[in-house]
Amino acid sequence: MATPTQLDVRGPRFGAAVTTVVLAVAFVSAGTTLATILLLLQTVAFGIGAVVGPHAQPYGKFFATVIRPRISPATKFEDAAPPRFAQAVGLGFAVAALAGIFLNSIALTQIAVGLALAAAFLNAAFSFCLGCEMYLLIRRFTTSS
Repeated sequence: MATPTQLDVRGPRFGAAVTTVVLAVAFVSAGTTLATILLLLQTVAFGIGAVVGPHAQPYGKFFATVIRPRISPATKFEDAAPPRFAQAVGLGFAVAALAGIFLNSIALTQIAVGLALAAAFLNAAFSFCLGCEMYLLIRRFTTSS
């Protein structure tokens, strides 16, 4: 069973799919109130995922309470630390995108959203978590054998 330290691998992928949609709409509507609201909501979601963990993030909660009971039981679990780090990376991009909004820089906003969108899409479509891979590389080079 999934715990805060072990996640059903399908949960983060579902969250990435929702994030992809949210960020895609924010990207194409850059400079509008809708984009600002979506980015604020996504920033909060990333913040919860980074600080508390992906299991507590709104998309993770939705997956656990609504989707997981309706699909086959989980057979693969993963450590929550890499997806949590990925949420922190997403949080950084979301904060940069919001800074672009408040600095009236559509370019900064779209670059930051575009990078976060690309990473979320890779996870949603191909189950390749760029932030997770970054976490593993950092761990490899910072831990002694």
